[in-house]
Amino acid sequence: MGRQRLYAGREKGDGPLTAEELHATIASFNKFGKKTRLLKFPDPAFNIPVYVNEFWTSKQRAAHSLHEISYRACFKPQLPRFFIDRLTGENNLVYDPFMGRGTTIIEAALLGRVPVGCDINPLSRLLVCPRLNPPVIGEIVERLRGLDLEKACKLRGDLLVFYHPETLRTMTNLRRYLLEQEEAGTLDGVDAWIRMVATNRLTGHSPGFFSVYTLPPNQAVSIESQQRINERRNQVPPLRDIRELIIRKSRSLLRKMKKKERALLQIARERSRLLTASADETPDLEGGSVQLVVTSPPFLDVVDYHRDNWLRCWFNGIDTAAVNIWQLGDPAVWQAKMTKVFGELERVLRPGGFVAFEVGEVRGGKILLETLALPAAQRAGLIPEMVVVNSQNFTKTSHCWGVDNLKKGTNTNRIVLLRKSAGQ
Repeated sequence: MGRQRLYAGREKGDGPLTAEELHATIASFNKFGKKTRLLKFPDPAFNIPVYVNEFWTSKQRAAHSLHEISYRACFKPQLPRFFIDRLTGENNLVYDPFMGRGTTIIEAALLGRVPVGCDINPLSRLLVCPRLNPPVIGEIVERLRGLDLEKACKLRGDLLVFYHPETLRTMTNLRRYLLEQEEAGTLDGVDAWIRMVATNRLTGHSPGFFSVYTLPPNQAVSIESQQRINERRNQVPPLRDIRELIIRKSRSLLRKMKKKERALLQIARERSRLLTASADETPDLEGGSVQLVVTSPPFLDVVDYHRDNWLRCWFNGIDTAAVNIWQLGDPAVWQAKMTKVFGELERVLRPGGFVAFEVGEVRGGKILLETLALPAAQRAGLIPEMVVVNSQNFTKTSHCWGVDNLKKGTNTNRIVLLRKSAGQ
């Protein structure tokens, strides 16, 4: 079978490619009219190919609308789709041990795979589960119209830097309703969807959010910082209709939803496993069950999840102090932690299964996480197979291992691909 024919055959839904077939497919890839370039891995201890091309589009709107919620350090849906499409078959388990907003989970479900996810932050499940069980827009409208959100209630005064008093009152009443429903065990799929959308609309820098102008919605600025923003911009929080904003965002999220996709999501929901746990210790996952892992780990001290999610956690009644999210500033500590994660991934993978592990440059390009990840993966028993660099700008690909690649206009992802021995 020729390389192009091999690739075309896989597009028709054949089973997972072998490592050899994947190398051939990626080396000959030219879907966007560009040839794959072959580079050397920067660490001579690892003799693996580095493939550079535009393997998937960077256009967010090319993916399903269901993905369009904000979360720090999340990759675009096209990344997991590229690997799920080639390295899994129908009904295979696809796992993300750092699931975040659930990009891998939702994409796996839409492709007819069995999604498995894990995140130490309980906020993650609140963002993912409702999108495996999306209500119809009429149910959302009816539920919101039936809630009394204007009744008098005690407000958290420090949040008035973000919200008009009447907006904060309706938010507070909605928060109380959702928490009471959850405590009573009566929170249904419509409530869960409303909670997910409201969590995503808490703050942002457009009229589509509940708040006055602030940082982008994937970051929650501090009270003090918001006061400074308000003073600098001479702004006061405007009145927002949170019901209409939730309905508007729901329409946007559901705009591409088709009957077939609802059926796929229902099947996936019934078979999915979503854990709130540490990625290096998941005894609830059966050994030898996962065909493919697609994930992006926490980078070295780049994202402060506690700081970025404090307001979301408040709205959902989550104690941030009780969430032991990793903040790994020391490269040696990061590598040791990832060695344990890789050991757990090696355990849950099927023989011959793969790990697509997105890495990035940190500290101005002085540290390349792949040079830390590969030794960790190898120590855990995984086989380094290749590095895939997706790039929409080829003027600097010869510098894709250095700071030149960080210049404005270059958009890349770097994925380390690992494999479990077929003999295990």
